[in-house]
Amino acid sequence: MARLLSVNVGLPRDMEWKGRTVHTGIWKTPLQGRCRARRLNLDGDGQGDLAGHGGEHRAIFVYQIESYRYWQEQLSRTDFSYGQFGENFTIEGMPDLDVCIGDRYRIGSGLFEVTQPRVTCYRVGIRMNEPRMPAFLTASGRPGFYFRVLQEGEVGAGDEIVKVAGVNERMTVAEINALLYSPNHSRDQLERALRIEALSPGWRGSFEALLQSSMNGSTTGNAGLAPAGASYHVAPGFRALKVTAIEQEVADVLSLTFTSTDGQPLQKALPGQYVVLRLQPVAGGPSLFRSYSLSGSLSTESYRISVKIEPHGAAGTYLRQHVQAGDVLDVSAPRGSFVLKPGDGPVVLLSAGIGVTPVLAMLYSLSAARSTREVLWMHTARDGKHHPFAAEARRLMLALSHGRRYICYSAPDSRDQLDESFDATGHPSQAMLDEAGVSREADIYLCGPPRFMADMKEALANLGVAPQQVHAEIFNGGEALNPGIVSNSTRAPHPPKDETNKGPLVSFSRSGIAARWNASAYGSILELAEACDVRVRWACRAGVCHKCESGLISGPIAYQPDPLDPPLEGNVLICCASPRGDVVIDI
Repeated sequence: MARLLSVNVGLPRDMEWKGRTVHTGIWKTPLQGRCRARRLNLDGDGQGDLAGHGGEHRAIFVYQIESYRYWQEQLSRTDFSYGQFGENFTIEGMPDLDVCIGDRYRIGSGLFEVTQPRVTCYRVGIRMNEPRMPAFLTASGRPGFYFRVLQEGEVGAGDEIVKVAGVNERMTVAEINALLYSPNHSRDQLERALRIEALSPGWRGSFEALLQSSMNGSTTGNAGLAPAGASYHVAPGFRALKVTAIEQEVADVLSLTFTSTDGQPLQKALPGQYVVLRLQPVAGGPSLFRSYSLSGSLSTESYRISVKIEPHGAAGTYLRQHVQAGDVLDVSAPRGSFVLKPGDGPVVLLSAGIGVTPVLAMLYSLSAARSTREVLWMHTARDGKHHPFAAEARRLMLALSHGRRYICYSAPDSRDQLDESFDATGHPSQAMLDEAGVSREADIYLCGPPRFMADMKEALANLGVAPQQVHAEIFNGGEALNPGIVSNSTRAPHPPKDETNKGPLVSFSRSGIAARWNASAYGSILELAEACDVRVRWACRAGVCHKCESGLISGPIAYQPDPLDPPLEGNVLICCASPRGDVVIDI
């Protein structure tokens, strides 16, 4: 008979870790006496990161004393106490190899249902003083599991754990864990898992993505874990392309068109993607890497990029002053996940300034298909002199039977005519979105300066547009994901303080920063990026969760430790990777 050995609780607290403050509830203390299990947690317990932990399907974490003994032997430790793994229930019996998702148990006067394996993160590594612990737990098949509270009740150490119901589709915690994290994502097993009604929504979504990837014929990567930005396969490296046209669109925007130098077709882009240019302003000097959205029609014959010329922008100044038609530049294959999704529903293309470029490519795609979708084109510029592609967009809209436009000038001059060249004055607002008729059911594609993006996301939320319908492209890097970190740096990316002049060069293309690798100072490319204040995404820091999966534009890398499931070909898990030569990372 399985039994409850200890009930462990703890409220979130702040702690120092690597010069940062982490808010975490990983420290649990055994409770004397009985405790009430409620729908979201135990009395006296809490989770520090509600995005990754807690909620109805992750109310109570369970770990077995048998796994304690296993880890004591594996790690040669004798200092464990109840709650060591951050669990609420320390139990005897019910190993992950036997317990199935959907099994129901009576403990005390409460009723509980198994919903998913534990998703380990870096905080269990902090608690165990072993950074590799997230990978160890997942790879061992001993992750532990979560309970959902079906009936609130009193529990206490010594209570018997009585199984009261099972499920028809029996898959153990260990099987479900391996199905997501190991390289073997059997289609039959995925379909079995998706038939389990008790499976938590997060794991269900991951298995649905893996199944869809399998049906699409994908053979590499883990679609169930990879972030959206890492979901499209892109071959690393650069290709020499010829500049065939240069056009001054408006005072501060320059367009360049590229074609093949060898007659071979270009890789066709998806509408909204970008390419990376490798520029060398000084012969023999360091390269500059810059990402530019494709702004024209999408074909295998040519690429067009459009560049805003900033007063002190090194790359833009070089392109305007030194590059001529006929020159050859190094250009990557198209990449990025900010792409127009197929469908029949309404679309809003919402941009400001040079943010027009990726949504213009989407407009080209819709126009070429003579789409019958409702399409609203909304753009904000300073005035007519700083409004690129105005006539081009107007012409493209003519092919859309249900297309409308709404243009906002923040500071129109005397030559700009209201109701002719623009529709509203001032900065875009919730009222403007409402006036333009933004549909609450539309997919919104959003690109522009940071303040514009933040304002529009807030305005769209206030209008009732669901977050999953808002797709955003962020210049100069992406959105950070540092779970539990209380105060993230808002500094602009910069070279590291301990910059060295030796070692491979690591370039972060979207952030415009490059630094030499110092193996004695950094354990991974992720740690170097953090030292440069490059915006990064991570959770496990041990090659498990794939949150850090990023595009590998060029160069060789090595892993330590090896990831449990390798990333998509052409990507890299920066949390456990180091360079073995000069590399360019797409962050």
